[in-house]
Amino acid sequence: MNNSIKLQLEANKNYTWCTCGLSSRLPFCNGKHSDTGLRPLIFSVNKTKNYLLCTCQRTQDAPFCDGSHK
Repeated sequence: MNNSIKLQLEANKNYTWCTCGLSSRLPFCNGKHSDTGLRPLIFSVNKTKNYLLCTCQRTQDAPFCDGSHK
């Protein structure tokens, strides 16, 4: 998947963003990174609302989409 995905995230809840791109649950980690040397990015947000999350792993503003997939 080389796009962004809009999801509602809850404030002050921890999420794990996939950094390897192998997860079947993108943009979230499912543990497929175990042989890659990569680790997921653990993050939270301050406000419950919709966010655009990166699914191409090229963003410079991880885990948020910055349009790098274009």
